[in-house]
Amino acid sequence: MLTQEFVRNALLAGSAIALASGLVGYFVVLRAQVFAGDALSHVAFTGVLAAALAGIDLRLGLFAATIGLALLFAALGDRVRVDDVAIGVVFAWVLGLGVLFLDLFNRGSGGSNGVIASRALFGSIFSLTAGQTAVAVAIAAGISAALATIARPLLFATIAPASATARGVPVGLLGAGFLVLLAIDAGEATQAVGALLLLGLIAAPAGAAVRLTANPRLGLTLSALFGLAAVWAGITIAYLAPSIPPSSAIVGVAVATYAAAFMLTARPN
Repeated sequence: MLTQEFVRNALLAGSAIALASGLVGYFVVLRAQVFAGDALSHVAFTGVLAAALAGIDLRLGLFAATIGLALLFAALGDRVRVDDVAIGVVFAWVLGLGVLFLDLFNRGSGGSNGVIASRALFGSIFSLTAGQTAVAVAIAAGISAALATIARPLLFATIAPASATARGVPVGLLGAGFLVLLAIDAGEATQAVGALLLLGLIAAPAGAAVRLTANPRLGLTLSALFGLAAVWAGITIAYLAPSIPPSSAIVGVAVATYAAAFMLTARPN
């Protein structure tokens, strides 16, 4: 399997994305911002199709859309968690806008095969080039380094926001910075597992880690390792069984990991 260049590219890019998603996902679960991650998946799909319709680099539309929504969340602050109905309606509208962009794109000369939409929704980790792999690794490394820089104050602001504010910790700025990191990670993960499934790679390994330990260091480590294991196992499964999409296999393993952690920690009535 490792003699195939497309597999090596998939493993390298997927490993980097999994590690970054595991670290970011741990804070997503702790901060109860899984809904924000779900929103980013909707916007990622629309951003890709908007870029395709405009004839520009797909990554430009992808990252512009996800980062733009993250900045909107940061501006709204705690209100994002209060009015779930209004936010849900906006998400539905954004997804509908993506479908409109898809229809307009398909009417053009290059959109009849639906490849752009398929890759946006389900990822294309086996089609990554060496250049795309290098970009994925660089972005994931940047996300991990940035998160490591703010991890301690972010953890303090997450667990005890009132105390953190009283001690001069810039809680709002940290929250905004974290949402931007989440947006960048979601944008990069979309290229691997797709907009529909990226939440599974971000939330499932982290959810398993949070259930297994209350120690932040161990939790971050487990979350990253669970994500890494899901990518390697998923790619292996997809290679050995070509009828299974790699994105489905990756997220399937991640969800199975969470299910196992849930059963291990569930308390009998």
